[in-house]
Amino acid sequence: MAEKAEVKLDRAQVKKAVQALQAFLKTKATGDKLLLDETQKISLLFTMWKIPKKAQTFRIPLPHGQRSDSEEVCLFTKDEPRMTSEQTQRFYKKLLQVKGVKNMPEIIPYKVLKTEYKPHEAKCRLLGKFNVFLSDDRVRRLLPSHLGKHFYERNKAPLCVNLQSKTLARDIQRLVQGTTLKMNNRGPCCMARVAHSGMTADEVTDNIEAAVQTVADKLQTKRPAIKVIHLKSETSVALPIYTSDLSHLSVPPTTETANEKKVEKNKKKDDKPSEEKIKLKKKKMDEEEEEIPQLVPIETPAKKTKLEKSSKKQTRQKTPKPVVAKSGVKTQKKPAKKTVKMATPGKRKAPKVK
Repeated sequence: MAEKAEVKLDRAQVKKAVQALQAFLKTKATGDKLLLDETQKISLLFTMWKIPKKAQTFRIPLPHGQRSDSEEVCLFTKDEPRMTSEQTQRFYKKLLQVKGVKNMPEIIPYKVLKTEYKPHEAKCRLLGKFNVFLSDDRVRRLLPSHLGKHFYERNKAPLCVNLQSKTLARDIQRLVQGTTLKMNNRGPCCMARVAHSGMTADEVTDNIEAAVQTVADKLQTKRPAIKVIHLKSETSVALPIYTSDLSHLSVPPTTETANEKKVEKNKKKDDKPSEEKIKLKKKKMDEEEEEIPQLVPIETPAKKTKLEKSSKKQTRQKTPKPVVAKSGVKTQKKPAKKTVKMATPGKRKAPKVK
């Protein structure tokens, strides 16, 4: 099994950052917010070394609830056969009471969602009324077409619950009080809500450590995938609580170091010669001891002698043989050509007068 990259947080440093953030939020809080008991979200901002290839969503359970009891929860359920919408609501309320669910969510059957919440205005009211939405896993695939894109744009997509589970109360508590981290393949940053301003510093630090550890375990990478982690609220500056080391970044070796490594490897190989190499070396030594015969160059004829021979052959071929006259046969002489003198124009000789 490949070893996973660990993310080690300094608890004292994280606690200092949490206390500084809480002090900042107290100074910014107004009188109206204190009367209404409104709390601000505290989130973790993760910056990765590389942009993920695929979009992923991680569920992160937290040791301390990061939502107050005043926040309302809605549950979409399946339509039970041979029951009206009111009967199905009563059936699932009794089921949740039997399983030990403390904070009872609002139950909306699938038939009611299709009919009563079909207009756009009704969907917007439903979105603003509840902070957390849960859905039965048997109806989860049918909800996107009826809810619309606004639920998913505001990160209020329904979370799946197995209503037939034996540990239903624990599962609902983890989903409601836990958090989710959505990693997009569009950028290296992602954010997850971890606590609220009404919690103590120790509770916030516990939630931060649990969230960072679960994210590091679910990434499953040999090298550290998380570059920087910041702590921030909706109105504050991001405070860094973790920075990754640069030791895992490999620097390409230069040509000199690469050549030195090759020489060292060759030396190590030569230190332990094999039997075949020893035999080859002996053969080479024997061949060097034998006397090498000296080669005597063959004298080639000069160019002048070649030219003289060629000229003599040509003269012999050109000289005609003398003609021998046969007995009783007269040799005919060729008639001599008569030379005719042409009179030059313009120079006529006058006739002689007797």
